[in-house]
Amino acid sequence: MIAYLKGTVDAVSEAVLILDVNQVGYRIFVSSRDAQEMPPRGQEVKVFIWMSVSQDAIRLYGFLKEEDLDLFKLLINVSGVGPKAALGILSALTADDLRFAVLSDDAKTITRAPGIGAKSAKKIILELKDKLSLEDAFEHKLTSAESASAGGSGHTNAEDEAVQALVALGYSAGEALRAVRKCAITEDMDTETILKLALKQI
Repeated sequence: MIAYLKGTVDAVSEAVLILDVNQVGYRIFVSSRDAQEMPPRGQEVKVFIWMSVSQDAIRLYGFLKEEDLDLFKLLINVSGVGPKAALGILSALTADDLRFAVLSDDAKTITRAPGIGAKSAKKIILELKDKLSLEDAFEHKLTSAESASAGGSGHTNAEDEAVQALVALGYSAGEALRAVRKCAITEDMDTETILKLALKQI
């Protein structure tokens, strides 16, 4: 089983990466989000791999981030969601968006993915909710925010703290997430301001 491949980019289209590993070209299916983030041709890249073996073909699916691979594996275990649909979801939504959509019962956000209707979105939420935790979602989101910019606005942390405060007040994680996501949050808002807005949504 291949865990990852490291090589040079030979070609990238919207959904396919050709990766040159020691003069062997691997055809790897990728999300459109990862395709846009691939380095230029000739530069090295590490791609985390999931390999599909069927009677007629062996297919490789690649991800720039290991967390995306983990979510992909969860998605393809949902009944009715295959690799193509899972890649579509990860093309339309970031890993953070998907985690919080599942945890907050936000089927509408998941339907932004191509080919995913309301029924499929609700099934994804139902089957993945117990496999994701609010604590892990916050941790991933904080890590993403820090890596994106050390000098960022910080309002992401304020949102997380507001959700945690609502949970501490006795609201469920889903209720807290839904309330905060409904707020029109700006970069200059602190935790207390977001909390007050969220309480009005409940």
